[in-house]
Amino acid sequence: METLANIFWLGTKELRSLRSDRVLVVFVIYAFSLAIITQARGTSSEVYNASIAFVDEDHSTLSKKLIHAFFPPQFKPPVEIAAREADAAMDSGRFMFVVVIPPRYELNLRAGRRAEVQVNIDATAMLQASVGASYIQNILSTETADFLSRSNAKFTYPAQFVVRKAFNPNGDTAWFSSIVAMINQVTMLTTILTGAALIREREHGTIEHLLVMPLSALEIAMAKVWSNALVILIAVLASLFFVIRGVLHVPIAGSPMLFLFGVVLYLFFATALGVFLGTIARTMAQFALLIMLILMVLQLLSGGSTPVESQPPWLQKLTFFLPSRHFVSFSQSIIYRGAGLESVWPNFLAVALIGLAFFVFSLKLFRRSISLSR
Repeated sequence: METLANIFWLGTKELRSLRSDRVLVVFVIYAFSLAIITQARGTSSEVYNASIAFVDEDHSTLSKKLIHAFFPPQFKPPVEIAAREADAAMDSGRFMFVVVIPPRYELNLRAGRRAEVQVNIDATAMLQASVGASYIQNILSTETADFLSRSNAKFTYPAQFVVRKAFNPNGDTAWFSSIVAMINQVTMLTTILTGAALIREREHGTIEHLLVMPLSALEIAMAKVWSNALVILIAVLASLFFVIRGVLHVPIAGSPMLFLFGVVLYLFFATALGVFLGTIARTMAQFALLIMLILMVLQLLSGGSTPVESQPPWLQKLTFFLPSRHFVSFSQSIIYRGAGLESVWPNFLAVALIGLAFFVFSLKLFRRSISLSR
């Protein structure tokens, strides 16, 4: 009981110390709110509000149907211009896309002859231009085929493909990037808070006060683990319900409580990583360099930015021992696919075992550091 009491009161000291560090508090709030919103809405790969114009030289029913097939928010309302205005309009940046429908377009299609539509693209915005070209091609093909199937009884499809998306039916990037952003913030902030707490003790000289007290290395380390993990858990809870679900309107298919239980397991590893880095780093500058080196690798190999399946086979085997990979896996399974405990328990078990092993290693290193200090 005395050990638990020591851990509790040392943890409350960490919470008071964190509360007095206003810069760090503001950083935590920003990381789980504005940073997630910015990453979700500022890195979209979809076409949004693209300016488009049509040069209609056919003036047929089909050409009018094609023009009116483009809607917000992907495209601005289409504008009809003359052929002589097209080059100047694109050079001035007025339009990103200019579609030219040639004369006798509908007549040639009805007669079974080849007909082409010209799409002029301003490729200075390379990503939007590439994705927008695919959008335009799909819309024109679908609307043309639909028109001909209604007006020509002989027009048939050799095959029909029906695509149904179980999650995110509109393919909104924000639904995926917001969850990945929150996962990355959990890893980064937990490690930073725990490691910075150790280094702050050393730089302020309070570590010497702890060393002369009848405290063990386990008590000192566990106090920093539970206090900083509690802060991150509250931040994740608020971000999940108020930012991701409330502001970004991202639905959560599975159980939020199951997801939070997985976060608790992962926080055990992340805090252990902070203890490890805070032990081997002697200054805050060294700690910052180690954070950049290690966390970047963890985030890149976790499967949040790129699928694990796209990595080389030998690297996939190595990433199996990274808790961040299992964290991303069960987070996506719960939030995107509504998976239950029967599906994600192997990931939970892997995170718990790897986190426990790394915590024991970090604790031994921390105990050795304290012994040398004494």
